[in-house]
Amino acid sequence: MKTLVAGGAGFIGSHLCDALLEEGHIVICVDNLSRGTEENIKHLQDFNKFQFYHTDVSELDALREIFDNEKPEYVFHLVANSDIQASAKQPEIEYQCTYTTTFNILQCMKEFQVKNLFFASTSAVYGDKRGMKLTEHTPNLSPVSYYGAAKLGSEALISAYSFMDDIQALIFRFPNVVGPRLTHGVIFDFVKKLTNNSSQLEILGDGRQRKPYVYVKDLVQAIVYMKETRKAGVELYNLGVDSTTSVTRIADILCEEMGLENVEYHYTGGEAGWKGDVPRFQYCLDKIHAAGWSAQYDSDEAVRMTIKYELDKLNWGMQTK
Repeated sequence: MKTLVAGGAGFIGSHLCDALLEEGHIVICVDNLSRGTEENIKHLQDFNKFQFYHTDVSELDALREIFDNEKPEYVFHLVANSDIQASAKQPEIEYQCTYTTTFNILQCMKEFQVKNLFFASTSAVYGDKRGMKLTEHTPNLSPVSYYGAAKLGSEALISAYSFMDDIQALIFRFPNVVGPRLTHGVIFDFVKKLTNNSSQLEILGDGRQRKPYVYVKDLVQAIVYMKETRKAGVELYNLGVDSTTSVTRIADILCEEMGLENVEYHYTGGEAGWKGDVPRFQYCLDKIHAAGWSAQYDSDEAVRMTIKYELDKLNWGMQTK
């Protein structure tokens, strides 16, 4: 099958390219390298079933040319601005990188009669619903970040195009995703801070923010496993793990892995790390478990493996010997 992975040089997208190639599919990777990197896909460049386009998906004419040249059968849409803090200051980032890219992909699918779509959505579409176990049918979705709003708007576009143009769409609402090739987020920030100053650590908020963290290879395995199980129209799943990890616990795990003791934690205060952050949420995963998928690693394990990977990149163990 010929697949197009939009955002394929990014953190999650590059792992998906790996998995699709392992299954024998042709992979057309499209990325503008604003968050993705050539390093993430360098090991794929010699595969004869892999083709990379350095193209911005928010440019409709450029994307239309790729669809015309390649004629993909299945589109995996992972393009977005995934740094919620960045777009809090510049909401136009979400309009261009998240909402516009979705419209352009759907319009090209309509024009070139491509009928199969996977879309990476997010827990941020629910908004701040602490105390509720979030199901796929949770009502009154009220995003509190521009990122969540653009993702919810994208889901609405997919619903309309799916109905009007007979597109089968699979949507996963991701929680926090961690693992190799991570580019931002609390683990990334903490590693950077403690390698610069191992005696103290600034923690945004009160440290009690608690969320599920899923390992990227678990998540990609779910995408690959579920890609052929769609029903007509839109099929929506919460994806994640049953456990959660607090921000302070992440700091503790990092200090353990770095061999640091008596690190002073300095909290900036407040329940959320920044405006638009949802400090706590919990998914109901009954639907995706019933479909036959569950994560191999729990939240703490995903965090610890990611920390080990980041420290190995820095040769931290060698530095401390």
